[in-house]
Amino acid sequence: MRIAVWSGPRNLSTAMMYAFGNRSDVHAVDEPFYAAYLAMTGRSHPMGDAIRASQPEDPEAVIADLTGPIPGGRAHAYHKHMAQHMIPGIRRDWIADCTNVILIRHPARVVASFAAKYENPALDEIGFVQQAELLEQLDAAGRPPVVIDSHDIRAAPKEMLRRLCTAIGLGFDPAMLSWPAGGHAADGVWAAHWYGAVHRSTGFAGAEGPLPQLDGAAGELAEAAMPAYRRLAARKI
Repeated sequence: MRIAVWSGPRNLSTAMMYAFGNRSDVHAVDEPFYAAYLAMTGRSHPMGDAIRASQPEDPEAVIADLTGPIPGGRAHAYHKHMAQHMIPGIRRDWIADCTNVILIRHPARVVASFAAKYENPALDEIGFVQQAELLEQLDAAGRPPVVIDSHDIRAAPKEMLRRLCTAIGLGFDPAMLSWPAGGHAADGVWAAHWYGAVHRSTGFAGAEGPLPQLDGAAGELAEAAMPAYRRLAARKI
């Protein structure tokens, strides 16, 4: 099974990769289209040169890797994707052949966290519009994805991971509930900038508190993402 998990930034996506990557039957892949996205958009990101040097910049090469044999003789692959990386020019027809999960988080939480490490993010950089597009694409293909909210996972990790595994037809493994501190072999080179908190963790953080109060451009960005978020949240398990 190839599990393609479509997230946005600052959305528990790395912890989820660690959870699945701690299973003995799973090969984990971290944001495989990141270098292609940077090469095709020309956007400047932290550690951008190192990212582009570390991965194929040709999206066709990435797709070939993702759809080819699963490395290490593992039964399953877990692909951690950033939905915003799926820009025009990267074909999406292969996605319906995967078992797809859309990982969502309330826009206010995403914007508050992302803006602290990335200046002036735009709507197309936080993934909600692309997640909604993927939902439409997969529904139309007769392969509806599973939608899960990171808020629910943090509130009840064991229950929600068990429900997710059931929804995708994978047996639950208690190894998913914890992992060694210090990172994972699958980490992209960008981990040094983005993964500090999860590297210090050995499991999921506790339940989240109240929504952050945003104003100005941050508040406007979160509000712009709400229609897509609401559509996705209506489908969450």
